[in-house]
This record gives sequence, C-alpha cells and structure tokens, in this order.
Amino acid sequence: MTLVINYSSLINNISIKNSISLINISLFCLTLKKKKIKIIYLAGGCFWCTEAIFQNIKGVIEVKPGYIDGTVKNPSYAQVCTGKTGHTEAIELKYNPKNIGINDIFFIFFNTHDPTTLNRQGNDLGTQYRSGIYYTEVKQKQVAFEIIKQINSEKIYDNPIVTEVKKATPFYIAEEHINYYTQNSNQAYCSYTITPKINKLKTYFKNYIDIKK
Repeated sequence: MTLVINYSSLINNISIKNSISLINISLFCLTLKKKKIKIIYLAGGCFWCTEAIFQNIKGVIEVKPGYIDGTVKNPSYAQVCTGKTGHTEAIELKYNPKNIGINDIFFIFFNTHDPTTLNRQGNDLGTQYRSGIYYTEVKQKQVAFEIIKQINSEKIYDNPIVTEVKKATPFYIAEEHINYYTQNSNQAYCSYTITPKINKLKTYFKNYIDIKK
C-alpha cells in the first residue's frame, strides 16, 4: 500500500495555523501595549497652554487639545467660546505609567495653572476656562482628591482649590488647534501667557522634561 501525502494541503494548513498564531500573538502584544497606556483629561484654562506644557514631559505619549464635559456633540471652537455648550477647553493626555506616575502629572498640572480661580485663568474668563480633572479610572480619581486635600491642608495657595474632578465624558478633538503654540510661539498671546509657563517648567521641573521632544 502506497501512502500518498497531499503536500499542498499540508503546507496550506501549516500556513493557516502559522498565520492564526501570528495574529493571536500580535493581538496579545497589542493588548499588552494598550494596557500600558493610560488616558487622563485635564482642563487648565486655554488648551494652547496645557498642550504646550505636557508635550514636553517624559512618559507622555500624546497630547491633543479639545473639549469635554459639555452637552453639544462635536462643538466648534466658536460655539465653546460662547460658554453655552457646557464644555471646557481641555487636553487628552496619553501616558505610560511606567515612565510617569499620575501623581507627577497632577503635580505639574497644579503648578502650571491657577486652580483656585473659578471659571477663569488670567484674562480668560468663562466656564470654558474652568479647572478640571476628568478621570478614566478610579485610581486617578482617588489620587486627584488626595492631592487636592493635601494642597488645601498645607495652604499652598491663599484660596482653596476649585478644580472639579469628574468622570470623563465624550471628548472632542480640536483638530485646528493641535500644536498651536509650536506653530505660533511668536504670537502675542503665546509670548505673554504660554512662554512664561514653559520657562517655569524648564526651571522648576527640568527633571520631568524630555529633551528629545
């Protein structure tokens, strides 16, 4: 009796099995990678400022400006500026917790804007400029409240913190405002408001700055 082997079928089966294995491995690696990346939404007044600050920080993977905590879907900048949509200007911050902790992110956040002025940052007035932390996991919420309690108890500021801490709602990216400071650093508002914050960052938080960025 002659044994006939269908090599074509065997090769195809091996290829299919290998392909499935590679796909499974890729999905597994992608899952692991995603687990390492965390997201937090921060509002500290004008998002040009907040974006420019956190773009320089080690462990921060991506920063995008946009709008959060409002009632209108996909609002425009003009709509948000009226203060009628309920949104605040914010950033979506993706970070690797192995390279930077949420404590450090909040430490920088509370030191680079005024968290004691309600619906205001400097000359920017309105609910769209309110200070806020919008968390995506319970740990972020817990740490935020702990730090706010500590800042208030130590009376670091003359007035109490008014930063709101809420669960994140849909975030709408402001595409036309991405990298605004980088592209318009000589503009009057940027020179007067944002550049001093960047200089403060470089002076007092130099250990957090990623010189490769």
